[in-house]
Amino acid sequence: MTEAMNLADLFAFLREQPLLALAMVAIFVTVMGGMVRRSVPALGRLLQGVGNLGLVAALLLTIAQVARFTSSSDLALPQFGMPEQTVAGGETRIPMNRDGHFWLAATINGKPARFLVDTGATLTAISEQTAMDARVPQKSLRQTVNMRTANGAIRAELATIGELRLGNIVARDLDAVVAPGLGETNVIGMNLLSRLKSWRVEDKILILVPNNPQQATQN
Repeated sequence: MTEAMNLADLFAFLREQPLLALAMVAIFVTVMGGMVRRSVPALGRLLQGVGNLGLVAALLLTIAQVARFTSSSDLALPQFGMPEQTVAGGETRIPMNRDGHFWLAATINGKPARFLVDTGATLTAISEQTAMDARVPQKSLRQTVNMRTANGAIRAELATIGELRLGNIVARDLDAVVAPGLGETNVIGMNLLSRLKSWRVEDKILILVPNNPQQATQN
């Protein structure tokens, strides 16, 4: 019984670590190829070739994943296979990503963008590239605020997002900051969450409930 439970735990862990699972399967196939190569050379060479290709694929995917997490900010980019948000019963539901954060798909002035939900952030923040792509205007008086990042304090420009849509939620004339220190990361802050009727986390799912649900967007 204990061994069965341990195997179940192992399989559950491997499902959460696809690259590790791929590497383990590739190693197993390579070893099997070496074992059968003496008796069946053609099959052995085939298995070893498949195993080697699997190892190379796992290595390349690992490098690509690490590269995506490397930025000048203390915020990580979403991992491969980011869970999709859904709309049900007037709620937008966002599963927790493997990195322990909630990432959501949205549009800013009609342009798609990915956001990290940060309840510790007072204001919503967007990268310079996102601001340019979505044509987000800065305040006419070019007001600035101080922000702290992994690289120290930076100056960020205050701006106004004309329209931000996510799931069945629409926020208009939303204050934000355009922060060069964010790299490619955008952040949903409390100034958006406070506009909602309610929000909560249940079973690693962030549930957003708007006051006036809109037609769900497809991101």
